[in-house]
Amino acid sequence: MKLWQKNFEINKKIEIFTVGKDRNLDLFLAPHDVIGTLAHIIMLETIGLLNINELNSLIKELHIIYDTIISGKFKIEDNVEDIHSQIELILTQRLGEIGKKIHSGRSRNDQILLDIKLFIRKEIQELVFLIKKLFNVLIYLSNRYKKILIPGYTHYQIAMPSSFGLWFASYAESLIDDICFLKNAYNISNKNPLGSAAGFGSSFSLNRKLTTDLLGFEDLNYNVVYAQMCRGKTERIVSQAISSLASTMSKISQDICLYMSQNFNFFSLPDNLTTGSSIMPHKKNPDVFELIRSRCNKIISLPNQISIIITNLSSGYHRDLQTIKEIFLPIFDEIKTIILISTFMFKKLIINKEILNDKKYKYLFSVEVVNSLVKKGVSFREAYKKIGLDIQKGCFYPITEIKHSHEGSISNLCNKKLSYIMKNSIKQFKFEIVNKAINKLLINI
Repeated sequence: MKLWQKNFEINKKIEIFTVGKDRNLDLFLAPHDVIGTLAHIIMLETIGLLNINELNSLIKELHIIYDTIISGKFKIEDNVEDIHSQIELILTQRLGEIGKKIHSGRSRNDQILLDIKLFIRKEIQELVFLIKKLFNVLIYLSNRYKKILIPGYTHYQIAMPSSFGLWFASYAESLIDDICFLKNAYNISNKNPLGSAAGFGSSFSLNRKLTTDLLGFEDLNYNVVYAQMCRGKTERIVSQAISSLASTMSKISQDICLYMSQNFNFFSLPDNLTTGSSIMPHKKNPDVFELIRSRCNKIISLPNQISIIITNLSSGYHRDLQTIKEIFLPIFDEIKTIILISTFMFKKLIINKEILNDKKYKYLFSVEVVNSLVKKGVSFREAYKKIGLDIQKGCFYPITEIKHSHEGSISNLCNKKLSYIMKNSIKQFKFEIVNKAINKLLINI
């Protein structure tokens, strides 16, 4: 029977439609449902709704279930509605009436809220460390190729000198801002909704502070109505942070696709990392970066999809929120895969060190010549006009020695400062507090 079922059978068509993809999607949440239940039953024992023997029996079985989940052998049965029901069913089959006591003071509403928040915390932690690895590769490449100049472009027109050092570090710094955005999303997710029940609290004397500490949350969602309102809002905020990261990855992938073309020829890749054409034997296509670009663009649409689902819902729970799981839960695997393959591909990039030997790039240095006149006392406007006329007359002679020394320029990348900021930004997540709390729940108490 369903947790909510009375003395009638639900129509099979209705069951199939309402359950939807929950059984498969809830496998993402399975380990977190066990962790949340462990914290909840420890709290129930402290307020007298479980005795110590019942608690120990439940903890032992929940650890076994958790191990089954981690090993990949766990499944949600076809006649079971969701992960919450499956775990309660297993406990009831093994422990009898004791298994049915775990739902006291809880609703599936705050259970799923809790599961999603625990899931988000773990996934963001994994994502942050993958981003850090990519950041390190970009900084390494920036330092290694900092003296190799490339043309900078505005309006897709040759503009001013840039460098591989600048280009790689620009995206490294972009990742820092993405980390900051993820930190804000993490802060919002790192609040405990457990105890809000169906969104109106409970007549049991629940110790919400205890479950907050047991689960390593920074704080509570205090107001029980607002705790329920966090469903959908939390996913949207997290997806906005992920979409910011996806935007960075989409843009850098577009750059690489452009710069690998023969008209630019800044980069190349080993043959075994490209694909060919079925008709043109000369083709070496950067399909990996094209797919990164498209998949990231799909991710960028996610916050809007969630906003459309929740935008006209009143406070309280609505079944509409179930559909968010379908588009939200898998997104972490998608973005983590993108970061992993990007890190691998960047390590394999082959740099063209002779780009500026092409004569078409000589006007790249026009601003350098203008500035050299300004340093001699000529006003900028007069210097600009003179060099413009020289270019028109065909008597422009470039100055190719670059002397950019200010912070963040070609000769002063400030990469050590960027690395410090990234390290400090990650430290602010305080992952060790969460990890310590969860690890304590997963050892025998």
